[in-house]
Amino acid sequence: MTTAPVLDRPTDATTAPRPRRARTYRTSLTRGQGRSGWLFLAPFGLFYVAFLLGPTIWMIVSSFFNTSTVRTGLGSFAGFANYAEMLGRSDFWSSLWHTLQFTLYTTPPLVILAFVFAVLTNRMNRGQWFFRLAFFLPFILPSATISLIWVFIFTPATGLWASMQSAIGITPGSGMLSSPNTAMIGVAIATVWWTLGFNFVLYLAGLQEIPRELYEAAAVDGASNWQQIKSITLPLLGRTTTLVILLQIIASLKIFDQVYLMTNGGPGISTQVSLQLITGVGFTDNRLGAASAASVLLFIVIVAIAVIRQLVERAAAKREIGA
Repeated sequence: MTTAPVLDRPTDATTAPRPRRARTYRTSLTRGQGRSGWLFLAPFGLFYVAFLLGPTIWMIVSSFFNTSTVRTGLGSFAGFANYAEMLGRSDFWSSLWHTLQFTLYTTPPLVILAFVFAVLTNRMNRGQWFFRLAFFLPFILPSATISLIWVFIFTPATGLWASMQSAIGITPGSGMLSSPNTAMIGVAIATVWWTLGFNFVLYLAGLQEIPRELYEAAAVDGASNWQQIKSITLPLLGRTTTLVILLQIIASLKIFDQVYLMTNGGPGISTQVSLQLITGVGFTDNRLGAASAASVLLFIVIVAIAVIRQLVERAAAKREIGA
């Protein structure tokens, strides 16, 4: 009994195995792209390690030593003595309170005013570029320029602030920056005028992502402008508002330039903030170890406030979803 010969079936192009050469080429291409990506990231990574991560690690380590600017090395081991000293100093707590006071003065107006001005600008059909420029232009100026402008405005008797008080029948006093009760308010006013444009641009970008059809449909249903803002704008800008508030709190807690240039912590120490105290301890008293301990404590406060803010925001979001 003979068996029929088995004929070889032609292999289809779709069922044929891929050549090893193609796989090798793609693998080498992927590896080449990976190397290129790491090369592009290398400059940023180098600067990140050299100027942020490295100094942060050195700050934490030196806070446990009696490090000084007049001696090389870390110095003798101090343990938690630097932390105990900072926590026991009244000027540390007063400077921390002044920092929180500045944050309370600046964060609400910088969030609310930026939102209001962004909504008004977004409703304009023409001339938006002018308002973008007008609000954002002060933000690109250096802090020294801003401080000089507002010191001139708050100059007693001859400044613009005194002239405005005289115009409305109020006798100018010793000056906004000369009184311990109003000096921090003056610094806060200058900061709001300076940094309002950044939050304004963030809100304006978020508003332009909201479809116009939503507002048109709400207007057809008879919704007023306030109802449109309450029911459409505020909910859809929730993420933008969270970002703006978080960035503003962190920036306000790191206040230094305006206070140093406008009041230098005065009158007395009524406007001395945490970073100014740290600078004085580290570079005036030459005690880098104690200054590092104060910096770590301030860092803990900033992280704690940021975490609490995020937890509150998440809890509010969960309640809205549950409702």
